Amino acid sequence: MIPRYARPAMTKIWEPDNKFRIWFEIEAHACDAQAKLGVIPAEAAKAVWQRGKWDIARIDEIERETKHDVIAFLTNLAEYVGPEARFVHQGMTSSDVLDTCLSVQLVQAADILLADLDELLAALKRRALEHKMTVTMGRSHGIHAEPVTLGLKFAGFYAEFARNKERLKAARADIATCAISGAVGTFANIDPFVETYVAEKMGLIPEPVSTQVIPRDRHALYFATLGVIASSIERLATEIRHLQRTEVREVEEYFSPGQKGSSAMPHKRNPVLTENLTGLARVVRAAVVPAMENVALWHERDISHSSVERYIGPDATITLDFALARATGVVDKLVIYKDAVERNLNMMGGLVFSQRVLLALTQAGVSREDSYVYVQRNAMKVWNEGGQLLDRLKSDNEVTAKIPAPALEKLFDMGYHTKHVDTIFKRVFG
Repeated sequence: MIPRYARPAMTKIWEPDNKFRIWFEIEAHACDAQAKLGVIPAEAAKAVWQRGKWDIARIDEIERETKHDVIAFLTNLAEYVGPEARFVHQGMTSSDVLDTCLSVQLVQAADILLADLDELLAALKRRALEHKMTVTMGRSHGIHAEPVTLGLKFAGFYAEFARNKERLKAARADIATCAISGAVGTFANIDPFVETYVAEKMGLIPEPVSTQVIPRDRHALYFATLGVIASSIERLATEIRHLQRTEVREVEEYFSPGQKGSSAMPHKRNPVLTENLTGLARVVRAAVVPAMENVALWHERDISHSSVERYIGPDATITLDFALARATGVVDKLVIYKDAVERNLNMMGGLVFSQRVLLALTQAGVSREDSYVYVQRNAMKVWNEGGQLLDRLKSDNEVTAKIPAPALEKLFDMGYHTKHVDTIFKRVFG
């Protein structure tokens, strides 16, 4: 992952020192458990904790010869621990260390992402309450439909990201498993107590059946969840990008003093942050299919998943962390142009009230088919020639024969479209 789209706390999770620290803790806790069982001397377990160190450059040097990262780490650890190191890794296999470490890292990453979601949710809620009754144009297929409020837009995104938070909490719980079961996962050379002990110390739970690896359906769910969150970010970004288009210009990303929009055109104020978010969402989703393909490993273990996870683990979590923080900043500082909102709301001459007139005609005894014809023929005149739908309807004898002009006027009430906003807000925010 390039530094441009990375934040320090998430990046640190994937740095070698954190990885080797987790490896060391797994091995040291396993030694404690083995000592409790009487498999190794208690003094040996103490020595591991007391003298255990590692040197990244030395590990890399050893790995260049051994071509095995866990062996390189254990060899370097032994150089510090001394003779007692022969008791380290008793009955364990490399996957016990690698898979349990990855679980810890993914849990650590999830905790940061959950905090990111909390910040985004807070920003969305604040803007939703701020613009709860700011009436704006609702669109379907990109075309004016009926009025909504900006608050409802923000509330909709809040509800979506609240669902994403619950999904991520579930994925965090699902990935938080530990495997210390030895070769092919049978515990032939290590007591299940060791796994239970290490799991508790590392904040995990034992994997019920680990073969020689933790089953990759857990990882697939985790990365799929990240992909869903990324897609929600893209939906938010796309909405803002559309509303910032010059022809619409209802909202705009905050444009800071001294910011430049174009190297060629000094007038440009481009939605660069939300365009960036759209692109970053693609990067996160790119991890989903490889994670799914990692599920089908050969028999009790192969390493076809390993190279994939070395990429997607850091890339997906670091990118999503950055994207969530950026999305929060965009929402928090989003500029709302209320004049443009009102202008767009009124630009189609009241066509947004067509459904209410249609329904009123059916209530007045006109068939739905005829009601549609009456309203549409007047609406199309407004669409093609301009003017106001209310005026057209007042001049239509078949319409006024059923709905007098004063009653027609009452149908063009904007408050009609906002009467249940409170109900929706209560559903979302309680």
